[in-house]
Amino acid sequence: MTTTEPSNVRQRTPAIRERPIDAASGWTAIAVSVLLILVGAAGIAFAAVLGAALGIVLLVLGILFALLGLLGFAGLTPVIPGEARVLQLFGRYLGTIRSPGLKWVNPFTIRRPVSTRIRNHETSTLKVNDADGNPIEIAAVVVWHVHDTAQAVYEVDNFVQFVAIQTETAVRHIANSYPYGARDSERLSLLDNTEEITQQLSEEITARIKAAGVTIVESRITALAYAPEIAQVMLRRQQASAVVAARQQIVDGAVGMVREALSRLDEENVVELDEERRAAMVSNLLVVLCSEQSTQPVINSGSLYQ
Repeated sequence: MTTTEPSNVRQRTPAIRERPIDAASGWTAIAVSVLLILVGAAGIAFAAVLGAALGIVLLVLGILFALLGLLGFAGLTPVIPGEARVLQLFGRYLGTIRSPGLKWVNPFTIRRPVSTRIRNHETSTLKVNDADGNPIEIAAVVVWHVHDTAQAVYEVDNFVQFVAIQTETAVRHIANSYPYGARDSERLSLLDNTEEITQQLSEEITARIKAAGVTIVESRITALAYAPEIAQVMLRRQQASAVVAARQQIVDGAVGMVREALSRLDEENVVELDEERRAAMVSNLLVVLCSEQSTQPVINSGSLYQ
């Protein structure tokens, strides 16, 4: 079989890669923050009692400790299973937290949640032309997940929308590259070579969304049919092809049976047939074997030559 080479998908080399980091425990941060707030509250209380210069110093320190405690709470970051947090500080990528639990990070960082769960994307039913120019309707489903959170956030504008658009583009290209049904065994077709077409579809989608840090788990064609305006015509063509193929098989079988019958008659000397009687016998046998209706026997009481 001949295959169509996938399109040369050109994607830029990712400028950033995911860098995992281990964040501090959030529970420890809570304990430290509470302690700082308590120390600050105590300093403010003693400042009110002491007064004068020492009181002012204790008041300032108490306020600072209390603010540090409150700031500590601002750094708490919960990470749930199936989700990662991408950390960014003043426009600079710091790393990604993947381990679930309550974590503590720099309170001034931007923490973007990115789902790493497996997702499904099903395209709408697309109307395209196959390799023979026939309009068809096709749809596919893609199972995918994010494997590089940094690329998903920084390499593309919206990685979910990016996957959707690139999947649709790949489905259209695959549909344009192959006929709906092949008329010979030398060509792949969308209808008869589902596994091969699906493999090529997965490879093309993978190449197209590689820059977004996304991995394709599986892709499948979920709907495939001729467009309504030509469906009846193509159905009649398929039926005609099926009838021709069935007739050819019947004729091949009948010819083989006739050949075997004549050969056995000659070998066992059952009857001697001249060319005219042999031709009549072949004609009768082919009529009986190839006819769609049951044949009615006719008894000839005379001779073939009368």
